[in-house]
Amino acid sequence: MPNIKIFSGSSHPDLSQKIADRLGLELGKVVTKKFSNQETCVEIGESVRGEDVYIVQSGCGEINDNLMELLIMINACKIASASRVTAVIPCFPYARQDKKDKSRAPISAKLVANMLSVAGADHIITMDLHASQIQGFFDIPVDNLYAEPAVLKWIKENINEWKNCTIVSPDAGGAKRSYTLCGLKRILR
Repeated sequence: MPNIKIFSGSSHPDLSQKIADRLGLELGKVVTKKFSNQETCVEIGESVRGEDVYIVQSGCGEINDNLMELLIMINACKIASASRVTAVIPCFPYARQDKKDKSRAPISAKLVANMLSVAGADHIITMDLHASQIQGFFDIPVDNLYAEPAVLKWIKENINEWKNCTIVSPDAGGAKRSYTLCGLKRILR
């Protein structure tokens, strides 16, 4: 796969390595560190000129730090003349804040979409968005992948009494996905 580079943020280096291994590629060299005032510093350790760059960084754990690191990595690749920058974000940060549910409440998912675009992202790949409407917050292509097929496969292979299991959700957004998952389970019997 010529002209493709994959870089890992610090949120989930194991996932990034598995993706690179699956594609038969090496992870790109990147150094992330914190200055004494806790500012994030990112140094891309190789040329990305004319390359199709993929940056894997999840919005879990230290969400704000991981988001800022991703934005800096995107911008660093863009100003280093990457042909295209795709952010692979398995867990989209601030996805639960996707609508104005009270007065003076921000729509933070839209703000994150704007920041990713302004940083220089050309494409977003994410998974199981809290609400599909978040895709509409972007002016760039967004691929919202669904984990249901992989989850169903894992359940069938690893839970002996899978036909009698109950799938639950912590909120209404996830309840729709849980309901769909249960519906798919009935089809697989």
